Amino acid sequence: MNNLYNALSGNVPMFGNMQNFINQFNQFKNTFSGDPQQKVQQMLQSGQITQEQLNKAQSLAQQIQGMMR
Repeated sequence: MNNLYNALSGNVPMFGNMQNFINQFNQFKNTFSGDPQQKVQQMLQSGQITQEQLNKAQSLAQQIQGMMR
């Protein structure tokens, strides 16, 4: 999940290599299990991510979702 998170948080030049990003997302999607909402809450509570990081990732995800429509 780190590669996907890095891309969403701007740490990787995502749009320079869109196919790589799509491949990473598909790999993440295929290996993810469980309830996404619960996983995010666990990550917040454990300090693995901050609320600011989550907000930024959600904002970027919404932007990407808008471009894919």
